[in-house]
Amino acid sequence: MLLCMLVGFVIFMVTLIMMLASSTLSKKTLMDREKTSPFECGFDPKSSSRLPFSLQFFLIAVIFLIFDVEITLLIPLIPVVPLTKFMNIIIIMTIYILILLAGLLHEWKQGSLNWAI
Repeated sequence: MLLCMLVGFVIFMVTLIMMLASSTLSKKTLMDREKTSPFECGFDPKSSSRLPFSLQFFLIAVIFLIFDVEITLLIPLIPVVPLTKFMNIIIIMTIYILILLAGLLHEWKQGSLNWAI
């Protein structure tokens, strides 16, 4: 009985010491370099949050998502190649990539990709 209480007490103390050590080591300062630097979207974290948002960041994110989805849709076609006619796969991939390139060309002609205003 005494041995079980002693083991339980030791386990409790080791757990308490580890929790205290982790909480003191993980403390962040109020003036952390990452907190005072602007976010990736270009906002200053200390300024007003009601500033107008540049649509260029949004458009680049949308273009990235479009091409990211393209990759996730084209990769499953690779295992299907031996099961179907090779020409059908080439036609499907070509049409798909042409549609995406037409969208990219439309964005380019519209001026969405120009960073210099």
